[in-house]
Amino acid sequence: MPDFLLEIGCEEIPARMIDAGSQELEKRVNDLLSRERLAPAQTIIHLDTPRRLAILAPGIPAAQPDITEKVTGPSVSVSFKDGQPTPAAQAFAKKAGIDVSRLERITTPKGEYLAATVRKKGRAASEILAEFLPKEIASIYWPKNMYWRKPNERFVRPVRWLVAMLDDEVIQLEFDGILAGHQTRGHRILAKSEISIPRAGAAYIQALERTKVLGRDAREQQIRKGLDAATRAIAGARWREDKVLLDTVVNLTEFPSVILGNFDGEFLELPEEVLVTVMRDHQKYFAVEDANGKLAPHFLAVLNTDGDPEGIIRHGHERVLRARFNDARFFWQTDQKIPLRERVQLLKHVTFQRDLGSYYEKTLRVQRLCSWLSEIVRQSGIAVRPGVVHKAACLAKADLTTELVKEFTELQGIVGGLYARVQQLDPDMPESTRLAIADAIYDQYKPESVEDSVPRTIEGAVLSIGDKSDSISGMFSLGLQPTGSRDPFALRRQANGIVKIIAEHKLPLSLGQLCTDAREAYRGSEAEKKFSGKVDYDRSLREFFRERLEFFLRDVRGFAYDVVKAVLASDADDIVDAIARAEAVTKARPSQDFESISIAFKRIKNILRQASEAGKKIADGIDPSAFQEQAERDLASAIPETAQKVESLRRTR
Repeated sequence: MPDFLLEIGCEEIPARMIDAGSQELEKRVNDLLSRERLAPAQTIIHLDTPRRLAILAPGIPAAQPDITEKVTGPSVSVSFKDGQPTPAAQAFAKKAGIDVSRLERITTPKGEYLAATVRKKGRAASEILAEFLPKEIASIYWPKNMYWRKPNERFVRPVRWLVAMLDDEVIQLEFDGILAGHQTRGHRILAKSEISIPRAGAAYIQALERTKVLGRDAREQQIRKGLDAATRAIAGARWREDKVLLDTVVNLTEFPSVILGNFDGEFLELPEEVLVTVMRDHQKYFAVEDANGKLAPHFLAVLNTDGDPEGIIRHGHERVLRARFNDARFFWQTDQKIPLRERVQLLKHVTFQRDLGSYYEKTLRVQRLCSWLSEIVRQSGIAVRPGVVHKAACLAKADLTTELVKEFTELQGIVGGLYARVQQLDPDMPESTRLAIADAIYDQYKPESVEDSVPRTIEGAVLSIGDKSDSISGMFSLGLQPTGSRDPFALRRQANGIVKIIAEHKLPLSLGQLCTDAREAYRGSEAEKKFSGKVDYDRSLREFFRERLEFFLRDVRGFAYDVVKAVLASDADDIVDAIARAEAVTKARPSQDFESISIAFKRIKNILRQASEAGKKIADGIDPSAFQEQAERDLASAIPETAQKVESLRRTR
């Protein structure tokens, strides 16, 4: 069976879009092949670079297999008149390619109909792919699309060439006026001429490698080797592992190499978070640390070429980084002229959301909400400093007015925490209190993903929950809740964060009460006047948090699907309790008694359901006069004592 190759060559695709686009292309091609009875013999292979999306499907059938199917025609009542076939019957027979005498009669719920057994010859794979692939290519979702020649065809970047082959046969495929061929292009700098692909399969991969284009895994391996080799030039140094950055530079290159650069040690006076953000997020450089894990005055840049023997490229990177660090230092020094406590009033001029007001108004709401949450946590016996939470909530968003955050938006929250560490927040405030406030501000956006860590302190946890709850409550009240494909305000991520914080800090917070309190914080505000009366706030928000808790239990904590469903069937309000119940069920499940207990519960449930359906009245309590056996009396007397023990254990666990 022939190998199928599809390569879409285009201008450079943004690194963050390549993986998702490649996966969707694979899925669409796989679905097309399966739907058309052309499923490949082996798993489809990705071959993606910044300038191409390519897939290789090894061993697909050259043509569809022939099939036999029964086709239903007109009803018998309109197919024959006086025993002779009507034009309707004759037309159906002609379409089926058989004589009228070979037509069958079948009985359906609608009556008796004619039918024909038809043998359909399979179409050639090249014909099917040429017909359907253009639509599949055009249907790939991209966060941003480009239209160029044809208004009805779009792609993430202008398409420059196409390769579509079955072994050595070129598929007559056209997309955006470009005909597919067997010519591909190598590395933009290192191999400028087009090259001919003799056939799909290994020959294609070899052709790319000859023109300095490596596959994704090979690029990652080459980058890792380059990073290791470059850091060996510095005694005791190592490059800082960063999977997100590594994935990015892999998708920025076709033939990567690594260079080591340096920067002035005086910049190390700036906070490490600032320096790393400049290198990582703005320049795509890897940071280097010394043997003690401290940031060293070096960086590693990944090039899309075969090296920099004369050091010209390295010098350019060092010059750019020096300018960026100088900017950061200037912003840091300038920001210190206005302390955080004076910046709070400036938040009146920073919009949070058009209908929810300014960040100053959000600050007041979060302060109020955090005060309530702190009291709940304190009453449960967990040590929390309400004053720290209140002050942190007051200053949390002040860094949005700083020059450093305006330039490096990734540092919001972090900058506030850093400034709080070095500024005088109140004249008589102890240093320990100031540092606790700084930590809470620093961690306010955590966790930013399910893999991220939660705030380090209880005060930081309360602030983070209060901030996220305010955003979720406000958006839901406006009717701006997430849909299946859209979540522009990252409400799912924020709700996931709330669930994870409560779970890991074991906070005694009710999701239902949290939703109520967050809505209450808006009472009397201008924002409340704009809330949608069409939204069932309580129901929709509780269901939203229930889905997030289900996701956390199943996909983050790894509990079995049926365990999660069983646990949430009774209560999805207390996260800590839900986790404890899931752990208990998981632990008890392998025991010999578990199945018999489950059967007993199921029988009781079915009996009660059947009684209810039959209209029988179910008593509120136990009627001892109905007992017939001593075992029944013994069980009844044991229930109150056992229930008391269970309740006592539940409260103290």
